[in-house]
Amino acid sequence: MKAFAALYQRLDRSTATLDKRAALVAYFRDARPHDAAWALYLLSGGKVGGARRKIAASGELRAWISDATGLPPWLVADSYDQVGDLAETLTLLLDDPGQRRPDRPLADWIEAHLLPVANQAEPVRHAAVLEGWRQLPADERLVFNKLLTGALRVGVSQRLVQQALAELSGIDIARIAQRMLGDWVPSPGLLAALLSPQERPEDRQQPYPFFLASPLEAQVDSLGPISDWVVEWKWDGIRLQLLRRQGEAALWSRGEERLDGRFPEIEAAALALPDGCVIDGELLAWRDGDAQPLPFTALQTRIQRRKPGPKTLRDTPVRVLAYDLLEANGDDLRTQPLHLRRARLAALLDELGDTRIVLSPALAVSDWQAAAAQRALARERGVEGLMLKRHDSPYQSGRRRGDWWKWKIDPLTVDAVMIYAQAGHGRRSTLYTDYTFGVWDGDTLVPVAKAYSGLDDKEILALDRWIRANTVERFGPVRSVRGEQVFELGFEAVNRSTRHKSGIAVRFPRILRWRQDKPAREADTLAQLQALAR
Repeated sequence: MKAFAALYQRLDRSTATLDKRAALVAYFRDARPHDAAWALYLLSGGKVGGARRKIAASGELRAWISDATGLPPWLVADSYDQVGDLAETLTLLLDDPGQRRPDRPLADWIEAHLLPVANQAEPVRHAAVLEGWRQLPADERLVFNKLLTGALRVGVSQRLVQQALAELSGIDIARIAQRMLGDWVPSPGLLAALLSPQERPEDRQQPYPFFLASPLEAQVDSLGPISDWVVEWKWDGIRLQLLRRQGEAALWSRGEERLDGRFPEIEAAALALPDGCVIDGELLAWRDGDAQPLPFTALQTRIQRRKPGPKTLRDTPVRVLAYDLLEANGDDLRTQPLHLRRARLAALLDELGDTRIVLSPALAVSDWQAAAAQRALARERGVEGLMLKRHDSPYQSGRRRGDWWKWKIDPLTVDAVMIYAQAGHGRRSTLYTDYTFGVWDGDTLVPVAKAYSGLDDKEILALDRWIRANTVERFGPVRSVRGEQVFELGFEAVNRSTRHKSGIAVRFPRILRWRQDKPAREADTLAQLQALAR
């Protein structure tokens, strides 16, 4: 635990990417393989026990620290509000043990101490946590508490961890990223397989790391001649890879989840593809004969259904709009230029002849002005804008700037009134930074969106003072405030929804500006939003 705690401290205190990578390389080089495997899992976003194995809820941890220290619950709660991080609060409220015990490995703390008590009765879990608190000094206790709360955020991306492993092992980062996709259990054997220079049979069962486009912020004509680019619609669905290998068909989402059984019509269509191919594309809800896809909210009705019934399959049919061919006849095509991959993809899907898997069309535009005219029609077509992909680009991994851009349409906007506020987390835990906004339905403000981004530090401080002075009611951590402050919100789309009180759901809301010039009674109405809804 000592070595991992030292790594955590170094990563937490550093702001230099190269320094963080050097720290990771040094740790993975020197750590025991079992500890290194768990460190890799945790730094990549994994949580001890996952979602189904309960070690301690946040309320239990606050009650247990109150018992251990003799501090009243209200003082523990106030300390948490001031610090903003539960793991750090628990660490600060305890004194260091009087006698230092021999170092116990990270893997041992997890596998022999925490996991065996998961989902056990409260006294058993309480005793295990208390033992850790009493044995560990502050720096190691902080890491122990981070394992309990599942909040091991230390400014390290998964890609940075993969870069460190690639530097240490000499293996291509794309292969490491591919092997880390999906669910895996930390172990010395897994770490050895991850860093093996030899291709393994399991490599053929995993998708490739996704290549992600970057937002286009420069003027589009700065990209050079439009003839250098493939222009496509930016579809609003589920990005996935379709794998046809070893006699099976599998769908993998960009979220590294295998979607077995959820879209059986696509799996059935994929079985007609030749073995040894991988297609990158977008899954959309789309009825045959329609000119455009159904709203994303229609697709949401199917995402969580592992075995959709006949009615669901009939009401919400889906199709894949294919972007790219990553593998054919078992050969990795990612280093080939896009125009060659796309030509092979078009021929493959033409031979398939199934409307459930079709090519995402390239738009015939003669110049950037014509492309901009098409982009202006995007919302009418139920898409988010345009994708711009360089003709000769390879298929890379992650978000690599320069070859793929997303040129999204300008957001829809609404003027809404802030009606609720909640404190933030981390360095903003003492400020009200999470807001709920409403629009007018007659004389009532109906909540329609939550947002927490878009204001600068000066505006946040001013708004925090106003919230505290204009609170009407409190509901736990949430404050109801006077309906006086108007904000312009941006969002991508409005859809009708039976899950929301307002009857609508806005997609990706964020604050564009604080309208201190506008009276609350002049904010927009629910009818105006309903008119925009698909």
